[in-house]
Amino acid sequence: AHKQAKGGFCKLRTFRLVSSKDNYYCILAAMGCAMSTAEKESNVIDQRLAYDHARRKNEVKLLLLGAGESGKSTFVKQMKIIHEQGFSREECKQYRPVVYSNTIQSLAAIIRGMDLIGINFHNPARRSEAMMLFEITARHQDTEPFSPGLLASMKRLWSDPGVQYCFKRSSEYQLNDSAKYYLENLDRIGDKRFLPSEQDILRTRVKSTGIVEYEFEHRGLNFRIVDVGGQRSERKKWIHCFEDVTAILFFVALSAYDLGLREDGSVNRMDEALRLFNSILNNKWFLDTSVILFLNKKDLFQDKIKEKPLAECFSDYRGRNTYQDGVNFIRQKFVSLNRNPSRKTVYSHVTCATDTHNIQYVFQSCTEIIISEHLKEAGLL
Repeated sequence: AHKQAKGGFCKLRTFRLVSSKDNYYCILAAMGCAMSTAEKESNVIDQRLAYDHARRKNEVKLLLLGAGESGKSTFVKQMKIIHEQGFSREECKQYRPVVYSNTIQSLAAIIRGMDLIGINFHNPARRSEAMMLFEITARHQDTEPFSPGLLASMKRLWSDPGVQYCFKRSSEYQLNDSAKYYLENLDRIGDKRFLPSEQDILRTRVKSTGIVEYEFEHRGLNFRIVDVGGQRSERKKWIHCFEDVTAILFFVALSAYDLGLREDGSVNRMDEALRLFNSILNNKWFLDTSVILFLNKKDLFQDKIKEKPLAECFSDYRGRNTYQDGVNFIRQKFVSLNRNPSRKTVYSHVTCATDTHNIQYVFQSCTEIIISEHLKEAGLL
């Protein structure tokens, strides 16, 4: 039945419903009167605003901070692996040029380090092969697949005792943490059928610039991870991300205690991280924001501390030259910077960002902390 109504037509609809016991009729009147275009647009806007409001109520904004090369971008890749289905075959292909470049640039950095430190090749014939490597990087051809000749030269260069000795002294110049991993896999990377694995992708190094956001759902919450570049030149952009932050994940490279900054080799990376953490932890923007400290690269630290005493870099260190004593000392260095321990707790985790199982476990712990803090604020805990 149709009934004339002001502004349009309203419909009266009749439905037949069937139950297991008996049949009955139900008359449902839906007074959906026609609306003007302006009213429809207004309704769409209202619905969108309501949706955005509901989403924001369940949104968790995690701000990733820390000095350059501390593991922030690797953590974001791990979130994709853990909370999505990892990297598709097509995405893996897109990382090929990065792996090729990281491998060639790592070897080139070691050879430049030889000149800097004053180390010679064990076999003088390697010098001409090193020049070929530099020519490739100068022509920006380092993102291309290795030719058979280049692959053979790189393998000879990497196995040269002089190169190996210079690699062991890598704290005296700038070298990516993934150098050894890639150079020990030259045959696999040099294969014409090479397709980067998840581990290859996790270890890629590309300088982070600007602001990168990554979103996913977990335990009924909408997580928004904001990753910003850690180099000094990028930090002026950080303030644009300071609003509505649920928690700060601050990354520190444990293994960087004897390294200089890439942008200023005279500044110790650990000292820089301590200054940066102090400025963030006690910043007026984050007085009530949860701070979770990621003491990252524990695998590299465990190897390094056997050869490089922590006391050489921290004159106040009195502990044994062991992994656990070293971690405890560095953790206390950072936690003690908290000026308001009664108001704010600094949570800490020792991590290896390239270890998916470790990051999955740590992120679950972080989620529990975040949920607990929310319940406290709501007076439910």
